Amino acid sequence: MEETKKTTATAKKTALKETAKDTAKKAVEAAAPAAKAVKEAAAPAAKAVKEAAAPAAKAVKKEAAKAKTAVKKAAPKKVTVKKEVETTVSVQFSGKSYTTQELVAIAKDVWKYDLKQKASDFKSVELYVKPEENQAYYVINGEHTGSFFI
Repeated sequence: MEETKKTTATAKKTALKETAKDTAKKAVEAAAPAAKAVKEAAAPAAKAVKEAAAPAAKAVKKEAAKAKTAVKKAAPKKVTVKKEVETTVSVQFSGKSYTTQELVAIAKDVWKYDLKQKASDFKSVELYVKPEENQAYYVINGEHTGSFFI
């Protein structure tokens, strides 16, 4: 009798498995047309999105190409820099000799010590040398004028 119970239990299990398989198969078969319908319905929408995005993608590619061309055009070109000729001017008279650097240094000293101004405020100087008078006339920062003996 025990064998009959085991056989019956096994048969029930097998029957349940087959019923579950059949149910699953029927569910898949029933869902297949719905999945196909969803796929077919989504296809035109996906195509429309792709077609709508195509002009924007083309525009982006075109702008990227323009930017790349602009970068190539803006690349630095060789620039030749003319070297300034080093010059030294000396004024010689009555056994004396002054270079422009020495005269500017004297003008700075006049600015700092005689006119009691800050050295950092000394921006520009124009010098006029008159050897026959032993004088150098100056215009500092375009407004302060005077002279000093050389």
